[in-house]
Amino acid sequence: MLRRWILSTFAILLSIILTACNTTNTQQPQAQATQSITRPDTQSQELPKLSAKRVVTLSSLTTDIIFQLDKTKLVGIAGSSLFKNDPRFQDIPRISEGQSPPNLEKIVALKPDLVIGAEGFSNQPIQRLQQLGIPTLLTQINTWKSLEEITAKLAQLIDVNPQPLLERYQSFLADSSGTNTSTLVLVSSQPILAPNKNSWAGDLLEKFQVKNLAAQLQGKSPIAGYVTLSAEKVLEANPEAVVLITPPQGGSKTEVLNSFKKESFWQKLPATKNNRVYVFDYYGLVNPGSIDAIKKACEQIKTDLLG
Repeated sequence: MLRRWILSTFAILLSIILTACNTTNTQQPQAQATQSITRPDTQSQELPKLSAKRVVTLSSLTTDIIFQLDKTKLVGIAGSSLFKNDPRFQDIPRISEGQSPPNLEKIVALKPDLVIGAEGFSNQPIQRLQQLGIPTLLTQINTWKSLEEITAKLAQLIDVNPQPLLERYQSFLADSSGTNTSTLVLVSSQPILAPNKNSWAGDLLEKFQVKNLAAQLQGKSPIAGYVTLSAEKVLEANPEAVVLITPPQGGSKTEVLNSFKKESFWQKLPATKNNRVYVFDYYGLVNPGSIDAIKKACEQIKTDLLG
């Protein structure tokens, strides 16, 4: 059991690093391009001047966005546990599985006119595809605003109207009245990590006006948007509600709870005493993952933290 939890914690940390880190590679101008896009903490990127008709996606969220905008444009996707048993994606070729790097030969064989990757994860294959003359785009979605902006940009690139999907996003936020309940999100126990305002989780909590006790905290954590807390800091925060996170590769809520019950501070928290401990999925709150995962996280925030 202990070994399994250690592996689960390592997987969470690795996943956060992969989704949160920024690229340090220099991106070369892409072929057949005239437009550019600038996002916070990223470089300008040249984009295709013609409407893309054959798109390959290297992340689960951009896969879902393109599918929702116009599924006929999607010719190749990265394998993801989120879509493993989803009939919508069964007939679309996979160019990778799990954490394995994308197969460049498969991508080239699909003759894409746009390949979309995720910054900090897809940089190397994107650079190689650029060298082969294939137009590419690196995305970084770590705020609600960036989700909307990337959706609008992708819609522009494949020449469709983004408004229906943008309105769907807004429906996820409806009926959110905020709460004075002090809340602490703990994504792992060894080390104890909590998202501040500079993460997807922190930004999502802010959209719902949830009082995130770690929002303004800064630290030396190597993971952007997260701070490392000691047991003393958790006790000092004194949260009225605590949110725990299941590991990305799967795991029961019981295992997650048991890992924290061993901590010396656990039984001393108001959240524990008042039975206000909630377990959220990794996808949706920590990593946006997919549109449905985001929707589920929003619904659970309303039910558990705003109810």
